[in-house]
Amino acid sequence: MSLVRERYRVDLVELQAACEANYARLMQLLPAMREGPQAHQPARRVALSLGEHPLGVLALDVLETCPYTSTLSVRQEHSLPWLPVPQMEVRVYHDARMAEVIGAQSARRFYGRYPYPNAAMHQPDEKTQLNLFLSEWLSHCLAHGHELAPVR
Repeated sequence: MSLVRERYRVDLVELQAACEANYARLMQLLPAMREGPQAHQPARRVALSLGEHPLGVLALDVLETCPYTSTLSVRQEHSLPWLPVPQMEVRVYHDARMAEVIGAQSARRFYGRYPYPNAAMHQPDEKTQLNLFLSEWLSHCLAHGHELAPVR
């Protein structure tokens, strides 16, 4: 048994697969994102509930649109008071059909690999974990969410 820990290696196939899946899910949830914040559908709210009990709202907002990319804000609104509120900034690459997390909570610009331990206490695979979390979050919203409609 060796006391030296094997160095973490980025699994590019896994990371790219997660980013491609994120792109497909985001295009289902926000198909007009390429048209920018001035478009007919610049934002989307998807409600999540358990029976009659509201659990929160997934808020997708287009922050910026360029010819080949879009930047989105993805956050949870009206969540349970004891639950930390997820908030992410996502860059969508339309030409590559990929979407990756570029910011989460107050952190920005994630590296593919971090030494461990480190001052910011990032996990060695922080970038992959964030993209997989986004993938699961969007999948859950697509499977169990419903349109947030105002009551008239």
